[in-house]
Amino acid sequence: MKRQLIVILSLVMLFILIGCQQSADEESQAKIPVSVQEVEKGNVERTLAFNGDIHAEQEVKVFSKIPDRIKAFYADEGDYVKKGGLIAEIVATTIEQAVLQAEAQKNNMETEYARAKRLYQENAMSQQQFDVIETQVTQARAAYKSIKSQLDDARVLAPISGIIGKRYYEEGDMANPAQPVVSIVQMGKVKITIEVPEKELGLLEVGQDAEIEVVSYPDLVFYGKVDKISPVLDPMTRMATVEILVDNPKRLLRPGMYATIEITVGTIKDVLVVPRHAVLESTSLKKIDGVDTVIRNYFVYVANDSIAEQRELNVSYVNHRFVAVRGGIEEGENMVVNGQNNLRDGLPVLIVEEEE
Repeated sequence: MKRQLIVILSLVMLFILIGCQQSADEESQAKIPVSVQEVEKGNVERTLAFNGDIHAEQEVKVFSKIPDRIKAFYADEGDYVKKGGLIAEIVATTIEQAVLQAEAQKNNMETEYARAKRLYQENAMSQQQFDVIETQVTQARAAYKSIKSQLDDARVLAPISGIIGKRYYEEGDMANPAQPVVSIVQMGKVKITIEVPEKELGLLEVGQDAEIEVVSYPDLVFYGKVDKISPVLDPMTRMATVEILVDNPKRLLRPGMYATIEITVGTIKDVLVVPRHAVLESTSLKKIDGVDTVIRNYFVYVANDSIAEQRELNVSYVNHRFVAVRGGIEEGENMVVNGQNNLRDGLPVLIVEEEE
């Protein structure tokens, strides 16, 4: 009986040892696949991000000087018009009749003036009589020119070359001199207005590069430059208006679009550069000068002899693409850039790809 019990216990111990060995072997083989990238030094652009509205570089509203019905339109929204081109025509029956009357009066006075001039030269008319007729013909000519100018105003012309951005009336509507007939925009360039906080205003300068994105073209990046910086701040918001000018040769950017803007304000040179997507972040609360302050911490994993080693980074600057690092990792180390979310300190890793 004792002998059988000893045999059974020996078998149990053997199975336990074999199981432990298999578990150890399986654990040693359960390496987590990762991609790594060698840590290198480089330059990181320092940027500021804003949101803003797109406007035409130049927009002109065109008014009718005559308060009458619109007879016809010769340009519609989206049409290109040259400077001096006909946009619309206003009904001006009363003015047309006045022009005919003024023209007849002018012609009569010119005929009378020609007769008076002949008589004056023949000494058959006094200087005083001739001066009166000369004054009358001058007045008739001026009256005709004035009323003719009003008739010319019935033709609404483009003051600049550009695209009809908006038409405010339909044919047959009564034109109101207080409301524009159309607006004309020039879209070879567009400007974007942004509001900049006081604390960031000192970082901006005219001529700095800007990258612009709009939701209408998610795969395109447009490039512009800071063109104007307001010399005064809004006393209520403590913000200043800044304009960015963007070339728009294909007219893809349109007034009214909403844009996200990133302005390059400087470059941090010769620092360790870490891709933002490789970094893990966490926050903690810390008292600084007696005030609770949220501290953001940054970590990466380094593959050291096929073992994941977590490192906390000493960060000098962060943007949405890169992190500029002062310490925490060393140049030449293999930093995990894919698969880091599955790691913890000390886990074995399998390097499946080395990225450049």
